[in-house]
Amino acid sequence: MSAVIDVHELLARAAARVEPALIEAVPKLEGPLGRLHESMRYSLLAGGKRLRPAICFAACEAAGGAPEDALPAAVALELIHTYSLVHDDLPCMDDDDLRRGRPTNHVVFGEALAVLAGDGLLTRAFGVLAEAGFPPARRIEMVAVLAEAAGSRGMVGGQALDLAAEGTEVDLPTLQYIHTHKTGALFVASCRLGGIAAGAGETERAGLDRFGERIGLAFQIVDDVLDETSTPEQLGKGTGKDQSRGKATYPGLIGLAESRRRVAELAREAEEVAREFGPPGASLAALARFVGERTS
Repeated sequence: MSAVIDVHELLARAAARVEPALIEAVPKLEGPLGRLHESMRYSLLAGGKRLRPAICFAACEAAGGAPEDALPAAVALELIHTYSLVHDDLPCMDDDDLRRGRPTNHVVFGEALAVLAGDGLLTRAFGVLAEAGFPPARRIEMVAVLAEAAGSRGMVGGQALDLAAEGTEVDLPTLQYIHTHKTGALFVASCRLGGIAAGAGETERAGLDRFGERIGLAFQIVDDVLDETSTPEQLGKGTGKDQSRGKATYPGLIGLAESRRRVAELAREAEEVAREFGPPGASLAALARFVGERTS
C-alpha cells in the first residue's frame, strides 16, 4: 500500500462531511421543545474528532464504496456516541463537569434535561437510518447492527459492568470484556455499517470486524493511559478520575508500560488488517496509526 495519508486532513474531511448532516439531524431551536433541542445540539455540535464517522467512511471506502454512501450511518453513530457522553457525564455515572473543554450538558441544562437530551439523540439515530436512501433490507440490517452495538449486549452492557467493577479487583479477561463492550462495540459497528453501506460481502465484513475490534480496544486503553498521564487542559475533560473512583483500567492492572505496548500491538494488527484491502484500505490504516499514537 503506497498511498500516504495525512490523518489530520482525513479527520478534517470526515468532520466537514458529517457536520452539516448533524446540524440537520436535530430540530431547530424553536417552539415549545426549543430548550430540549438546544440541549441536544449543545453536545452534538461541540466539536470533537468525529473519529467514528471517519472510521465508517474509511470502512465504506475499503469495501469499494464511496465515503458519502455511508453518511447516514456516520450521522447515526455520532448521535449515539454523543448521547453516551451526555449520560456518562451525569452525577449518577462518571460525574464529570467538563467535556470538550466546556461545561458538560447537565451542568448547563440540569440533570433531567440532560437525560432527556441523551434519550433524544439516541432515538434520533435510528430515525436517521430508517429515513436513509438505502434499500429497505439494508436499512433494516443497519438498524439492527446499531441497536446491538448500543444496547445491553454492547455499549450499555459494558458501561453497566464498568460501574459494577468500581472498587473491586478484576482480572484481565474481565477488563477486556468491559472495554470491548463499553467502547469497542461502537467502533466495530462503525466498521460494519460502513461495509454494509458499500454492499460488502462476508469476507470484507469479517475483515472490517477484525479491524474494529482491535482499534476499539486500543482506543479505550489509550483513554485509560491518558486519564493517568494528561491534564484537563490537554484532554478538554477531567483527568485522574479513574483511580479516584476505583475504576478497572489497564494501567491499574498491568501498568503504563505494558498498556502502551498492548496499544502499539493492537494498532499494528489493525493496520495489517487494513492492508488486506489494498489501496482502498489506506485511510483505515492511517486511522489505526492515529489511534495508537494519539495524545488527546
